[in-house]
Amino acid sequence: MLEVVNLTKRYQKTLANDNLSFQVLPGEIAVLIGPNGAGKSTAIKCIAGLLRFNGIISVCGHPNKSVEAKRCFGYIPELPAPIDTLTVYEHLEFIARAYRVENWQEKAETLLQRMELDDKRKKLGKELSKGMQQKLSICCALLPEPKVIMLDEPLVGLDPHAIKELKAMLTELRARGCAILVSTHMLDSVAEFWDKALIMMNGRIAAIRTRAEIESTGEDLEQLFFSITEGEPAGGAVQ
Repeated sequence: MLEVVNLTKRYQKTLANDNLSFQVLPGEIAVLIGPNGAGKSTAIKCIAGLLRFNGIISVCGHPNKSVEAKRCFGYIPELPAPIDTLTVYEHLEFIARAYRVENWQEKAETLLQRMELDDKRKKLGKELSKGMQQKLSICCALLPEPKVIMLDEPLVGLDPHAIKELKAMLTELRARGCAILVSTHMLDSVAEFWDKALIMMNGRIAAIRTRAEIESTGEDLEQLFFSITEGEPAGGAVQ
């Protein structure tokens, strides 16, 4: 489980995240959505342990910057950063050894095939296109079979096959009990598989809705999103 309690992050005089609190439960796909400047990227970086912050962030019950948390956490950043001098296969071997993944070769082969990278295994990181880098980032994050996965704009730059495969992977991981957080500003890209929507505006969580709540009330997520981000009454947050 991913739990965020009173997350606050300030850049000098700018309050980027203002007292954020939310949970992503096992077997749940939550989407963090909001316009540019809403504070999504800052929250993602805090959760990933890349920024200092005030508040509490726990992964599988452990502080997010602890070794225990990192063992069960997978992160796919918006901008992949492969190592220039390692091949595609060497990236996976590096991750497997770092996380002590058993039978990693078979798991790596499956991921490479699904992401259509199996014929690129000898290519260096610096030789990969943006889309290939993103596919490699996905493979590296999923190889250790994390219990909590966070993805920042994961579909940007992917070809249609990779988009289809990643969506299928996320659905499979949810069925296995993973807690999944997807940050995006493209509502249509996550429309078919989200379970909980976290709508951010001006550094705060403006509303939280589950799919069940949306379906039971007839409320439309897109309409709710625009009513909040365009400054119209939105009915408040549901905790």
